Amino acid sequence: MCGRTSCHLPLEALTRACAYRDRQGRQQLPEWRDPDRYYPSYNKSPRSSTPVLLSRRHLEKGADSSERIIAPMRWGLVPSWFKEADPSKLQFNTTNCRSDTIMEKRSFKVPLSKGRRCVVLADGFYEWQRHPGTYQKQPYFIYFPQIKTEKSGSMGAADNPEDWEKVWDNWRLLTMAGIFDCWDPPEGGDCLYSYTIITVESCQGLNDIHHRMPAILDGEEAVSKWLDFGEVSAQEALKLIHPTENIAFHPVSTVVNNFRNDTPECLLPVDLLVKKEFKPSGSSQKMLQWLATKSPKKEDPKTPKKAEPDVPQWSSQFLQKSPGPLKRSSAGLLERWLKQEKEEEPMAKRPHTQSAGLSDQGLHVPH
Repeated sequence: MCGRTSCHLPLEALTRACAYRDRQGRQQLPEWRDPDRYYPSYNKSPRSSTPVLLSRRHLEKGADSSERIIAPMRWGLVPSWFKEADPSKLQFNTTNCRSDTIMEKRSFKVPLSKGRRCVVLADGFYEWQRHPGTYQKQPYFIYFPQIKTEKSGSMGAADNPEDWEKVWDNWRLLTMAGIFDCWDPPEGGDCLYSYTIITVESCQGLNDIHHRMPAILDGEEAVSKWLDFGEVSAQEALKLIHPTENIAFHPVSTVVNNFRNDTPECLLPVDLLVKKEFKPSGSSQKMLQWLATKSPKKEDPKTPKKAEPDVPQWSSQFLQKSPGPLKRSSAGLLERWLKQEKEEEPMAKRPHTQSAGLSDQGLHVPH
């Protein structure tokens, strides 16, 4: 399942991380709708507003279905046929949608038949491993293996290469398959856009943590096919829904258990072998600095830093009762990547497609 995520990148960085190629092969950046409703967070929970990608054609009739919009939506799908005035009164949980029953439940079958497919964006998601015979649970942060990519020239609209100095070469966002719907309040008002995350059986690497995982779209081709409802039928798109082994994870502090805790500490690794949680130091401190500079929530520079013990290497070796480490570990790659973060070039200017004057068809999603 998937009941908690992190998506802490500021708006401009998140936009660059979602660069794509349209049907003509041109590099593009998704255009925002209601950007003021996006707020970064290390600890997002259901009913919060989180960013998703969707086809432009959903909001603009006649638009190219390969072009993308990025917009905040409510996590937890509110069906278009719901009659109550308060979405929180929905009597069943729509945070997740099981892939094996997606065509059996009206709440999911109807929007899927209308092509309302979206991609949910996150740094990664959290999952809890239950200790046998106890009520204790150990949280883990799960994400794509991180690979430092090479700079490759301009970015953004092809006609304005001066707007961008390089492609996004930092954290690779986790892209999860979702379904969205549009609910009109019975008493009138703006339409509420909301979504659910599709889940599948866990891959072998995660099975010891939980028996289910989000349906992860691994790669640009999978993302494009899932979003392009104008060219790819629902039947074809559902072939993309399956477990993937291309993930990495590490144990994190139980501070993430409370969704009100919204700090970089939610992402930092802990060492389960010594039964003690480690505080940031060394490369982990560099990660904290990166998180602080990438998020609007800045650290107080006057706060004194304490000397802390060394942190363990990020690895799935800390997974209790696991048959072994992941087939592909990103521990070393993350270490090298974090060391290079302080030398990163200044953030490029905002793309011209992300203008202040948004379309009248902007999405309304309450925080």
